[in-house]
Amino acid sequence: MTDAPPAGHDGDGADPIAATRRWVERAVIGLNLCPFAKAVYVKQQVRFVLSDASTSEALLEELAEELVLLRDTDPEQVDTTLIVHPDVLADFLDYNDFLDNADAAVEALDLQGVIQVASFHPDYQFAGTTPDDIGNHTNRSPYPTLHLLREASIDRAVEAFPDPDAIVERNLATLDKLGHEGWQKLWESPL
Repeated sequence: MTDAPPAGHDGDGADPIAATRRWVERAVIGLNLCPFAKAVYVKQQVRFVLSDASTSEALLEELAEELVLLRDTDPEQVDTTLIVHPDVLADFLDYNDFLDNADAAVEALDLQGVIQVASFHPDYQFAGTTPDDIGNHTNRSPYPTLHLLREASIDRAVEAFPDPDAIVERNLATLDKLGHEGWQKLWESPL
């Protein structure tokens, strides 16, 4: 069972950025899956990028460009970037394999310890879980998405919340309580 957040619609078809914003607002912030997300979102320091890549090679080029842009931009302007790529890596296993390339791009740009890439996908599945495990929803987004995070921001967040394992445990408890039916209800009301 795959029940990722549904794609948003603008009347003419899917709007990946609107759907991703809705997911951030309702799941990531609304369920407090990431206690650090609200502050940067409210300050409008989250950059949303709609990739037009249709190959993993093109996506890798865009990723490199966005890594450099984030590196060179004041964190007060852009603290984090979400690259939404609806036309490439729809298969989760292909997406998961691509993450090695993303890490290699970080290394090639000498950004280890500066920026890291987190991953979200409609079919996200943690190792050792079944596809319908509700815990997978902590990383299920409406479209495949690469999340570029500044290490300095992560360090500050961990200082404020020194037990990151507690976040994972709390998220799993939240999703267990919510269940699949509750997860689906998050998406029933209009944007």
